[in-house]
Amino acid sequence: MMLFKKKKDKQKKQPKEPKVLSLNPRKKLVFSLWMLLGMSFSFAVYKHFTAVDTHTIEEHIIVEEELVDTNSIENFVRNFAEVYYSWESNNEEALEERNSRLEHYLTDELHALNSVLIPHDVPTSSSVRNVQIWSVNQSDEHHYDVSFSVSQRITEDEDEQTVESSYEITVHVDEEENLVIIQNPTLTNTPTKSAYQPTPLENDNSVDSETREEIDEFLSTFFALYPTASESELSYYVEEGVLPSINQEYNFSELVDPVYVQEGEHVRVSVFVRYQDERTQTDQVSQYELLLNKSNTWKIIGN
Repeated sequence: MMLFKKKKDKQKKQPKEPKVLSLNPRKKLVFSLWMLLGMSFSFAVYKHFTAVDTHTIEEHIIVEEELVDTNSIENFVRNFAEVYYSWESNNEEALEERNSRLEHYLTDELHALNSVLIPHDVPTSSSVRNVQIWSVNQSDEHHYDVSFSVSQRITEDEDEQTVESSYEITVHVDEEENLVIIQNPTLTNTPTKSAYQPTPLENDNSVDSETREEIDEFLSTFFALYPTASESELSYYVEEGVLPSINQEYNFSELVDPVYVQEGEHVRVSVFVRYQDERTQTDQVSQYELLLNKSNTWKIIGN
């Protein structure tokens, strides 16, 4: 009896790979964003129920300039200067009177200082020809700085000369509008002529010769009538409020150096106008800068 033995193929079993739990890295980012969104929403809800109503208030501060009447200060300083800068030579009585009058303007300390500045035997005499107030500036509630100049005629024996000087003083004004000088006259400078030169209007050939002739004729006619023209007569030539009615007896002579420049639909004119004044028998030259417009006729619409 034959026995057959089955052979089983023994295959080598491969070890199983361990299972790896794979997480999508994008899930972490998404989770974080959702957490942030949730926290933001919660904070917004919290702020909604706990916030205090606020209103933005804009404050507008209006600074109003207060006009100060300085006439009393100017008159006070002018009267003081006429006393302070006047004296007579070798006249003790007159000098004593001067010192007595200065008491009405100066503090006690300043009066004592100034009472000895001019000796009794002073060889010169002084008279004030003119006092000119240049400026009055308020430095605080009760103090005013005043700049002024004085023209004096100084006489010594037979010699005379005119002296001009400028000074600055400080005036105290109390609650009852009483005044006193608290700073002695201190030398300062006098305003002089400025070097400023305005830029003149120049012809740029933007206005043709025919138009210039028309404007010349219009302005000559107008300025001949202007000195004595009434408001109703002016209305034919000038828009209301541009030029005032002057009602003076002047005789028109000529236009001097007119300059014409085109400005859009208008013409800018710069011109001197010569008049003769019958009262003084002299010429008077007025200077105008005008804006003209032509509809049916020429008219002055601005200056």
